[in-house]
Amino acid sequence: MNKKEKIPDVPAIGANLHKERRRRQLSLAELAASSGISKAMLSQIESDKVNPTIATMWKIAHALNIELEALITGESGGKRKFEVVRKADIISLSTDRSGAVFHVLSPSSMAEDLELYRLEMEPGCVHRSQAHARGTEEFLNLLEGRVKVSAGELSATLEKGDFIMFQSDVDHAIETLSESKAELFMVVRFAGHEPK
Repeated sequence: MNKKEKIPDVPAIGANLHKERRRRQLSLAELAASSGISKAMLSQIESDKVNPTIATMWKIAHALNIELEALITGESGGKRKFEVVRKADIISLSTDRSGAVFHVLSPSSMAEDLELYRLEMEPGCVHRSQAHARGTEEFLNLLEGRVKVSAGELSATLEKGDFIMFQSDVDHAIETLSESKAELFMVVRFAGHEPK
């Protein structure tokens, strides 16, 4: 008579969910909004008061951008990212009367996290921005032309090939100084949200 194998312990889904949520600095309310699972249900899952269905776990894993297995095993490397934005799908935004055109290179899934742009500015253009959320930073690489970058009381003139990084949680501006169009590569990194 074969001896039955011991059934392994039930996975610590609640603890794994809590760990992943905190690792991403998400509140229960934020995860509830992105997963479609109520805040109360998420809280009960994390405290091991209920056993979630596969459908519920699937929604949570998708909202956390991890594999379903990671909620079961607690070992998460996250989904491997591989997303292409085709030239035809790049959105271009013109600002009123300033002569600046922003080509949005990053996918919409990165909005208000890490945003990438190619910025074209006509001669004489001054693009002014109000302060972003506290801790937000911008990184600019000047590809063509000559510009002046101001952030609060600080300013610098950039020549072709120059790079600048600055905190953009103050009023800031970019001004074209060259007689030809200026072109920049811009990255905006927003401050992370503290868990609630």
